[in-house]
Order: sequence, then C-alpha cells, then structure tokens
Amino acid sequence: MEPIGAIVVIGTFDSKGEEHLFLKEAVERRGHRAITINVGTKGPSPWPPDVDLAPPEGSLSRDEAVARTLERGRRYVLKLYERGWLGGVISAGGGTGTHLCTGIMKALPLGVPKVMVSTVASRDMAPVVGTRDITMIHSVGDMLGVNRITGVILDQAAAAVCGMAASDWRPRTDRKCIGLTMFGFITQAAEQVRAHLEDKGYEVVAFHANGTGGLAMEELAREGRFDGILDLATHELADTLLGGYCKLIGPGRLDPIPGRTVPRLVVPGGLDCAVLEFTRDAIPSQYRDRKVFFYDFRSAVRLSRRESLHLADQLAGQLNRSTSPVKVLVPLGGWSEADGQGAPLYDPPTSREFTEHLKKSLDPGVEVQERDGHINDPVFARAAATLMDQMLNSSSPS
Repeated sequence: MEPIGAIVVIGTFDSKGEEHLFLKEAVERRGHRAITINVGTKGPSPWPPDVDLAPPEGSLSRDEAVARTLERGRRYVLKLYERGWLGGVISAGGGTGTHLCTGIMKALPLGVPKVMVSTVASRDMAPVVGTRDITMIHSVGDMLGVNRITGVILDQAAAAVCGMAASDWRPRTDRKCIGLTMFGFITQAAEQVRAHLEDKGYEVVAFHANGTGGLAMEELAREGRFDGILDLATHELADTLLGGYCKLIGPGRLDPIPGRTVPRLVVPGGLDCAVLEFTRDAIPSQYRDRKVFFYDFRSAVRLSRRESLHLADQLAGQLNRSTSPVKVLVPLGGWSEADGQGAPLYDPPTSREFTEHLKKSLDPGVEVQERDGHINDPVFARAAATLMDQMLNSSSPS
C-alpha cells in the first residue's frame, strides 16, 4: 500500500553515496517513492540527490558545517512532514552521519518511522536516541560500499522503514489520557493504579523512571498528549543524586508545562533509595555502613537523612514553579519493595523527615496528603487513582 508520504533517504552522500543509493533503490523496489537528501559536509555527492543541503565546500569549519547542516536538515524534513509529504526517514552512517541524521530525525514527532543504520549502534546510544522513537540497526561491518554483509542489513532496514510507513493502526481519542511513571520496585503499584484509572475511563501511558522515560513523558506532555500526570515514581531524582542506574535525568523533568493545564499528582515512589551497579561481593566502601537491598547485578542503598532532605528541597523547588494544579500523595508504609515493614531499607524516621521538610518547603497551594499503607498496597493504589480523578475533574480543560 502506498504510504501517505515518501520515504526520505538522508545521509552524508559524500562518503556514503553508494550505500544511500542502494537504500533509495531498495525503497523504490518496494513500491514507495523516495526523496534523497544529502547532508554531507566534506565534498559533493557522487550522484545527483533530490535535495542537497551541504554548505559550499570550504565556506565553514568542520564543526560549523555540521551544525549548520543539522539545523537546515531539521527545518527541511519538518517542512516535508507538515505538508504531508513524508512517510518515513532512513539513513546509514558512521559517527558523524549518525550524529547528523539522528539529530535531524529528532525534529519529527512520535509515530513518524525513523530508521538509522549505524556503525556505532552497538555503543551506548542513549545520547543519540534520547527520548525519540528512533530505530537503531547495527551495520556490523563498516560502511565502505555494499557487499554480502552490509547489503543484507541495508536491504532489511529499507524493508523495515517501508513496513513501518504502511502501519495503519490509530489510537482511540475518546478518552482522557494520563502519563504514569513507574519502575521495577513499584511495579505492583503501577499495575493497580493503571487498572483503577482504566476502570474510571482513562487511558494510561506508562514511562520507566530511568531518566530518559521521565523526560520523554515531559516532552509528550508539552506536545499536549496528556490530560494529567501521575508521577508515581520520582526515583530518578535519587539516582541522579548518587550517580545511580537511572541517572539520566536532565533539564525538563518536572518543569512547568507552558500554555497547558496538566494536573500532576506526585508520589515519592523509590525516593527511599538509589540503585547502583554493584553486588554483595563488591560493595563500594562509601556504602558499607548503609542499609543495602541486593537485587540482581544492581543493589539499592538507603538514602541518608542529609540526602533525603536535599531531595525534598529539590522536589519542592520544582513543584513550586508549576503553573498547573499539583498535589503530593505520600504512602506512610514505605515507598518501594525495599522499603517496608521487614524490608532491608525500611527507615520510617528518615522518610518522616523528608515528608515534613517537603511540607514546609512547598508553597501553600501545593497540598500534601498522607495515606496509610505501603506504595504497593491496593489501598494506596485506589487512593492515588481517586485523587488523580478528582484533580482532573476539578481542573479547567487543557
């Protein structure tokens, strides 16, 4: 089936011209129209592309040329998308090509197929992919022509983007939608909260509070995707503080959502601990006097009183800036599976100090409610879903 728009084949044709011509022909062989865009900055394309965004040779330094081309590429593909001419985008490259072309892909919204064949895809791709729905495919061999290895991978990548462009599933839009944060130690809570909210007629979209997940939720909220946010897991704040496993939080998390009213219910899910990569056989010296929950290749350490008060200040500072209704709901029985009666990290006095300090630091308009029960108990899930429902029904439309 013909896609709504063409498949954009974009890349550094000066150094990867043969590979991108192969992608173009592979896309067209499957019955799709291809638009080729050159973003190479070192020399001319060996064949004439449909669009050439490369700056004049020698007019800029290397880093300036890459930055200029990246910005021009973003503007151009976004224009194609806004006019309904773009059905997907595919590229192949090494380090520079991956940086350039994924950076351009990030200008496109969620749901637009984005496929990147990369020689560096086996490395940590978190900075490259970020919060966007980019499909990374490892090239295995280096990009020096099309051969029995790279040809197979490039052709499969072309088949993938064509198949993705033909997707015709559409979500329901007759229900209000809630963004929900979660992570492993509060899975039971998230499952129960979701069930209660769905019973009330809401759609729930969950995000792993691993830094990237929380930021993705915030981005989508700014795009108008959510009617409310139930921040059940704020654990990534703790991991960021101690350099833990979910430390990738960056600018934008818990920031005000400009121009929209999106009620937010915040729970200190996982704020009892930071999750670090060590086992019982290799406990770092600075944590040997801490309460520790040994999990798998990771272990959770109980936050100290000083660290907990620091997070209370940080959380209050962020929530006080909100331009939408905010409430905080605190479970009195523990904030994760590691923090509860008989659990390794249970420390009620430290949790109590956090809550009291948070109350004092928040503006009067931010209400803090406390509920009996552990965060993973059914009674707390019901209370959280009910309060979220009340906040949505008492706020003005977004």
